Amino acid sequence: MKFTEFPYHRPDVPALLAEYRELTDRVSKAPDGQALLALWEEHEKQDEAYSQMARLAQIRHTIDTRDAFYNGENDFFDQNSPGVGNAQLAFYRACLASPHKEALARRYGDILLTILDLAVRGADDRVLELMQEDNALVSRYQNLYAGALVDFEGQQLTLPQLGPHKQSLDRDKRRRAFCAEGEWFDAHREEFDEIYGRMVTNRNAQARTLGFKDYSQLSYLRMGRIGYGPREVESYRRQVLRDLVPLIQKLQGLKFRRVGLTDPKFYDLPVYFQDGNALPHGTPDQLMEGCRKMYRELSPETAEFIDFMFDNQLFDLLTKPGKAPGGYMEQISGYAPFVFSNWNGTSGDVDVITHEMGHAFQAYMAQKQGLISELFSPGMESCEIHSMSMEFLTSPWHHLFFGPDTAKYQLAHAEDSVFFLPYGSMVDEFQHLMYRQPHLTPEERNRTWLELEHRYRPWIDFDNLPFSGRGAGWQ
Repeated sequence: MKFTEFPYHRPDVPALLAEYRELTDRVSKAPDGQALLALWEEHEKQDEAYSQMARLAQIRHTIDTRDAFYNGENDFFDQNSPGVGNAQLAFYRACLASPHKEALARRYGDILLTILDLAVRGADDRVLELMQEDNALVSRYQNLYAGALVDFEGQQLTLPQLGPHKQSLDRDKRRRAFCAEGEWFDAHREEFDEIYGRMVTNRNAQARTLGFKDYSQLSYLRMGRIGYGPREVESYRRQVLRDLVPLIQKLQGLKFRRVGLTDPKFYDLPVYFQDGNALPHGTPDQLMEGCRKMYRELSPETAEFIDFMFDNQLFDLLTKPGKAPGGYMEQISGYAPFVFSNWNGTSGDVDVITHEMGHAFQAYMAQKQGLISELFSPGMESCEIHSMSMEFLTSPWHHLFFGPDTAKYQLAHAEDSVFFLPYGSMVDEFQHLMYRQPHLTPEERNRTWLELEHRYRPWIDFDNLPFSGRGAGWQ
């Protein structure tokens, strides 16, 4: 069934909550392991039916955040999903308390009980209203960002549509493109700062209610981090600072010399070659045909997968007004993965059909294997194994997209993969600091970000750009 034909209906939440209360009560009375397993299977059916509609509404909302119907449905799930989640957690608690819980471990593996334990420690009814408010804040941020339009060279462009101009060989044009983006954010700075301030306050309140010092501790549970914690992550960041930052500074110097820059600035970072970056050759339809050929030749499994994705039109790739920013893969329970992006004619378009398709292939195989939802994906960082690996596993087919510029793309892609590591570490440290220091003003938050920039990416000169120059680029 094609994605556009997939029927949507709003779930009956009161009925679902009643069903979960009954299931939870029956778990506590289950006489043996077989009875517990049968109740677990009922939970899986209920969870699939609800999450299927939630994911459909989410995807269709992000495709066009101006769509009044799906905007309303997104609000509905923002309000109701925390309550449904808490009802499921009550069911999980009953399973963990059951004397027959080892039946679950024998069928699904010991890790299921670990995952359930993480989940039940991460939320309960005491934080229901806070979770609803948090969902609404996330949607408000997304809708604000998605509505961005900037005037640039006589055109009104979305922020992704500025992407090619930020890679122009005309240095002044690059700077103007970054300024146009920054000026839009600066024009909305009060709303962005207010949203984030409320997010920090809200999430810390959730954490304290659940017995944690701050949200940075609670977030480890919610991200499914098993077997490591803040101490190990801090050690990783120290290694990045000690071993990678000096190496990357040298690599950046080589790149700047390759481009011919003697006084590089922030707006020069997107340019990798003196004669211009590698750009995809062909129309979007031609690129997608290259994508299909690539996955058909990669393996029998990926061939089956890509035909399924094409036959059911499980993509929305081109940028357009009102579309949410970024790119993602979302699994529609019991149906299929869906890939979302904002193509803008840069090499990032190919990054998406390798990276997000890596996520999608994992989801496709997990569903084919009949994995239960709790085991469908690993923790958030581990999911990136599938996507980042696919970016490199598909390298023998990059010529389908870049032709004679393939070597340029592959060098820039490899450099980008290394350059990301200090940035990702910086984001992680910033988030820890923000939740530990919720009293910071917007200016102090930005100052903290700039201090981290100087430590993790000392090669950057922001040249007094709007937005980024004042340290607000983290937004």
